[in-house]
Amino acid sequence: LMIKLLLLNILFVVSASVYAGGNPEYVAYPEDYKNSFTHYHTQNRANNKQIADFYANQIAIESIKKGTLEIGSVIVMEIFKPQLNEEEKPVTASNGLFIKEKLAAIAVMEKQDNWDVNFLATDRAGQWGFALYDTAGAPKSNELECASCHIPLKDQNYLFSINELRNHPH
Repeated sequence: LMIKLLLLNILFVVSASVYAGGNPEYVAYPEDYKNSFTHYHTQNRANNKQIADFYANQIAIESIKKGTLEIGSVIVMEIFKPQLNEEEKPVTASNGLFIKEKLAAIAVMEKQDNWDVNFLATDRAGQWGFALYDTAGAPKSNELECASCHIPLKDQNYLFSINELRNHPH
């Protein structure tokens, strides 16, 4: 019995940490986002090691015009590795953005008000759930806890790029 409990505990810890950055079981990969979502922003990420493109679905685009992000809003962030110089520092273009070299991952944020009870509130930021996918759309392991970085942004609807989304000429 002790061995079974230990094995169950190990399985739980491993499965919880593999998708610490979100949960693809609840937050789906939007297959056709490149064609059906609006690209609204590109920026160097705060870690100064990546550059990201941001996309919003039609619900997010329409609802932000009313001042909020409604249930059903989905934000996609394509995360790119930048070109590196001989000192292993990102190469910057004249506009200040890193030069993209290779798509590394795709992060998804989805806003829902009826999450499955098994998708713990501690793994979300308000009504937002998160998941990380590889470049082919398969779940990707991640040690970062997306929700913990977004939780302090309650006044921004938990979104780092809320101003860019608001100000984009949709």
